[in-house]
Amino acid sequence: MLPPLLAVPGIISARTPNLRETWTFAAALLLLAAVVGMTPGVMAGASYTWVLAEVIPGAPIAFRADALGMLFALVSSSLWVVTSAYTIGYMRSLKEHAQTRFFAFFAVSIFCTVGVAFSANLLTMYLFYELLSFSTYPLVAHHQDAESRRAGRKYLTFIVGTSIGLVLPAMIIIHNITGNLDFTQAGVGLAGVDSTTITILLTMMLFGFAKAALIPIHAWLPAAMVAPTPVSSLLHAVAVVKVGAFSIMRVITGTFGVENLQGLHLNDWVTTIAAFTMIAASLVALSQDGLKRRLAFSTIGQLAYIALGAGLMNAAGLTGGMLHIAMHAFGKITLFFCAGAIFVATGEKYISKMNGIGRRMPLTMTAFFLGSLSIIGIPVAGGFYSKWFLLNGCLDAGSWWLAGALLLSSLLNAAYFLPIVYRAWFCPPDEATFTGPIKEAPLACVVPPLITAAVSVALLFHPDPFLTLAKMAAGS
Repeated sequence: MLPPLLAVPGIISARTPNLRETWTFAAALLLLAAVVGMTPGVMAGASYTWVLAEVIPGAPIAFRADALGMLFALVSSSLWVVTSAYTIGYMRSLKEHAQTRFFAFFAVSIFCTVGVAFSANLLTMYLFYELLSFSTYPLVAHHQDAESRRAGRKYLTFIVGTSIGLVLPAMIIIHNITGNLDFTQAGVGLAGVDSTTITILLTMMLFGFAKAALIPIHAWLPAAMVAPTPVSSLLHAVAVVKVGAFSIMRVITGTFGVENLQGLHLNDWVTTIAAFTMIAASLVALSQDGLKRRLAFSTIGQLAYIALGAGLMNAAGLTGGMLHIAMHAFGKITLFFCAGAIFVATGEKYISKMNGIGRRMPLTMTAFFLGSLSIIGIPVAGGFYSKWFLLNGCLDAGSWWLAGALLLSSLLNAAYFLPIVYRAWFCPPDEATFTGPIKEAPLACVVPPLITAAVSVALLFHPDPFLTLAKMAAGS
């Protein structure tokens, strides 16, 4: 409850920006402290539970801090701190309007994200999933021009339309069959249900949680790039898309049950959708000149890695998918921070016009390079770790074609990121768009990506607590 409660004094302090943003940091730090305080207990095998209200028999509004939820909450709460610092620098530098409203909805969004992470059952997760959709709409449509309103409408149409049209009826059917929506290792008790019904319900969940952006339910994500860069960071790393991927991981492992789905050979259905999304999104990313749009299609492909891990349904695959929630978050938020810093310092957002920008903004582009290496999966950053587990999960499943798809996707990651790095640092001087002395963005826009880039590198050598939590959640 800390983020929304501390958003109230922030709203009251609207005319005093320094005080307002002090409340923002207070909320972020208190939430992080609360999550970190529970982490050792969860890693030791404890599970914290709290039942708020019995709304429906077998489906109370209830919370549980287990290994998977703690991993996601730890990622979200830690990145909220650096995102808050970055947001202040970005919004002030561009003199954005309605900053108080922005910070208030930002806080509510993090609250909803942590609510999803700690949900004990499908009903609670669904409620916080929907609350997140509505609380992020004002952020997506922040500029309030025709383009942002259009993007906001598309955002709600896809996100809310699919959750109401697919997840809600699937949840009602599951409750009608089993009388229970709790997340458990064996699922809610669907083992005796026929394969056709399970297949339909699983498909409804995969595409109903549209925040995961599996193709073809993905068009809202590139459209949402009209929002300010801190929102893009929120969408792609701290919350929203990770909520979608987390929800898919949660229902596969906690609602349907891995053994039940494997017995029906539905792991092949999930991995096929994920592999197609990985490759297709990466191919589209290659053609994007807008930096944020290229990053958006990259995110679509990277989210599919998490779905792939869930679909492999073995210890290595599940560990890799869960670990990728953290590894991708730190790498991708670095890239979006850098995109925002470039825009603040130069007003530029097209890759084709960034020749030589590494000489103008060396700190920003160094962070961008390290974030790119993590997303590609080169063994200098934590992204390699999660892809290593995923590759082993493919091999353990005896699926060489999935291993090939994973490697091809990583090569495509390199193909759409490394040319940006080349343009920034190695283009001939006569082709450089940016010349002259070093001129970085304001410090608040430069320090956060340097921090997250450093964490991305550090996670290769010290992946805990994320690795331990992922292994615990995967049962390995």
